Amino acid sequence: MKIVAISDTHGMHDFLSLPKGDMLIHTGDVSKRGRLNEVTEFVQWFSRQDFTHKIFIAGNHDFYFERASEEDLTALIPDNVTYLNDSGVSIDGIHIWGSPIQPHFGRWAFNRHRGEAIDKHWQLIPSNTDILLTHGPPHGILDQTYHPLNVGCEMLRQRIDQILPKYSIFGHIHEAYGQVQENNIHFINASVVNLQYQVVNAPVVFEIDGGC
Repeated sequence: MKIVAISDTHGMHDFLSLPKGDMLIHTGDVSKRGRLNEVTEFVQWFSRQDFTHKIFIAGNHDFYFERASEEDLTALIPDNVTYLNDSGVSIDGIHIWGSPIQPHFGRWAFNRHRGEAIDKHWQLIPSNTDILLTHGPPHGILDQTYHPLNVGCEMLRQRIDQILPKYSIFGHIHEAYGQVQENNIHFINASVVNLQYQVVNAPVVFEIDGGC
């Protein structure tokens, strides 16, 4: 299966040129301020993309998804789009889990305190996860800000080291876009924008065993 991964479009999705693939993944910050009109525009755009499977999570800018009821989300998200929030989906035997949670980062959405409060979310990640989608990065992996500081989550890193997914995909730290491989885990920071919120980075494409 050919997968295209993007993150941190911040309302700039119309400027993207997406390669062809079987699955499109977005790891959060679909909007600038998380207003209903912003997320509606994104979801409608996302649903129109020519992929068999379309999966996304929210990010720290996406306030609407933190505040919305289950009924609101059901009304918002089309049948051909999968939204994950501390939840998972299995497609052609590929187990995917997604969470928007990140350590406290300003006064944004889906913030949790480091330690026990955030680890409750990471302990929900199943041990058979093949592709892990989080908005924020694990500590020490493509998480360095321009300051420079490593701002990724230590507890997420520990959970990843325990379950060893094939792929860990995230965004959040725009300036840390890229890919690294460690312990047979492929880590991807798929942020498509830079610090100035300009679309400068290409979508990341990879293949994983599974039929379309």
